[in-house]
Amino acid sequence: MKKEESLSKISKDLIIKEPFYGFFLIMLNKIWRKDLPTAGVSKNGINYQLAINEDFWNNLPDDHKIGLLKHELLHIAYFHLTKIFEFPDRKLANIAMDMEINQYIEDQYLPEGGIKIDDYPDLNLEKKAGTHYYYDALREAKDNKDKKGTSGDDNFDKLCDALNANASSVIISIGNGTDNKKVDIDDHGTWEEFENLPEAEQKLLEKQLGKILNDVAEQTQKARGTVPGNISDWLIEISQLEKAKFNWKAYLRRFTGASTKIFTKKLRRKENKRFSENPGLKIKQKQKMLLAIDTSGSVCNDELKEFMNEIHHIYKMGVDITVIQCDTTIRSIEEYEGDMKIEVHGRGGTDFDPVLDYFNQNIKTYTSLVYFTDGECYTDVKPRGRTLWVLSERSEMNYDLPGHVIRLEL
Repeated sequence: MKKEESLSKISKDLIIKEPFYGFFLIMLNKIWRKDLPTAGVSKNGINYQLAINEDFWNNLPDDHKIGLLKHELLHIAYFHLTKIFEFPDRKLANIAMDMEINQYIEDQYLPEGGIKIDDYPDLNLEKKAGTHYYYDALREAKDNKDKKGTSGDDNFDKLCDALNANASSVIISIGNGTDNKKVDIDDHGTWEEFENLPEAEQKLLEKQLGKILNDVAEQTQKARGTVPGNISDWLIEISQLEKAKFNWKAYLRRFTGASTKIFTKKLRRKENKRFSENPGLKIKQKQKMLLAIDTSGSVCNDELKEFMNEIHHIYKMGVDITVIQCDTTIRSIEEYEGDMKIEVHGRGGTDFDPVLDYFNQNIKTYTSLVYFTDGECYTDVKPRGRTLWVLSERSEMNYDLPGHVIRLEL
C-alpha cells in the first residue's frame, strides 16, 4: 500500500474511533521528509503541518500509526511548539510534554519507546497533572540527582545520564525489574522552526490554531462525537444567558471594601447646591473583583458555561472584573469586557495555590476573590481577603476550602 493510501486509511480509522483527532488530522497539511528519523510537527506559514519519514511510517503497525498521529496532534493542541521556549531546560521540557500527552494515548496505540510516567514509580507523579507540573517535578528530581547522586528513582537516574550524554535512547527496567524497555528521547528537532518568532507572528499562529480547534470541536459535535476534555484553548460560548443561580446583588452589597473605584454621575433632576444652574452629582463606588475559573481537566464544558453565565451576571451589575484562569498554574489574566464567549486555557490537573498566592500579593487591588470550580482539590494557602468558592451544580460540597463555599443550584 502506498504511503498516501496508508495515511488516508489511518485518518478514516481515527474519524471512526476518535472523531476529534480524525477531523483535526484532516485539517492539517502533511508532508513526507527523508531527513527526519521518525515524525514531527513543522511550520507551514501561520499554521502547523505533520512531517513524516516514509520508511519509518511503512514499518509501523497500524495501531502504532494511530498512536503516532495522536501524539503529534496532542503536541499541537497543547500549544507545545511555541510554549517550549518558555522553559529553561528544553530537554527536560520535551520529556515533561511527552509524559503529559502520552497519558491520553492507550497502551495498544502508543509506539514502542514512548515515555510513560508509570515507568518512574518512585517519583510519585500525579496523573494528568499538566506539563508545568511534570517539568517542575522532573527538574527537582534532576537537581537531586546532580547533588546527591540519585533522584530516588533508578529509571529516572538512567534517563538523566542519557540526557547528559546527549543520547537518543536509554534502557530502563520495568515491572519487577526483570524486563527491560528502550525509551526514545525525542529532541523534537522540527520545533526549532518556531523559535525566535516575532511576537505578532506567534500570536497569529496561536490564534489560527485556536480557531482550528474550535472548528474541529464543532465538527466533532455535529457528527455526534465527543470532544476530549484534555484539549486546551478553544472557545466556550454562552448561546443563551440564563437566570443567575446566586444572589450576586446581596453578595456585592455585603462585600464592598476598600478596593473600589470612585466615579461621579450627573443627575438631571437635581440641582447642584454649590453651583446653581449645574446638574447635581452623585458619588458612586465601583468594585473591582478577581474571578477565578478552574480550567482543569475535571471541569467539563457545561460547567464552564455555567461559570461564565454567573460571571456575565456579575459584570452586568457594573463591577470591574479580572478573570484569571488556572489549572496547575495560572494560564491567563484578563479584564472581562462582557463578551459572551471566552477562550479557555488549561485542561491539566488542579492546584488552587497559584490563584490564592496572586490574590494575596494583590490584596489592595481587589474587593474580593470568587473562585469558580468543581471543588476537587484542597489548599493550605489562607486568603488574606474575602473569598467565595462557587462550586458547579454537579459538584460535591467541599467545606475544607478556606472561605465561604456555595454550590450553584436553581
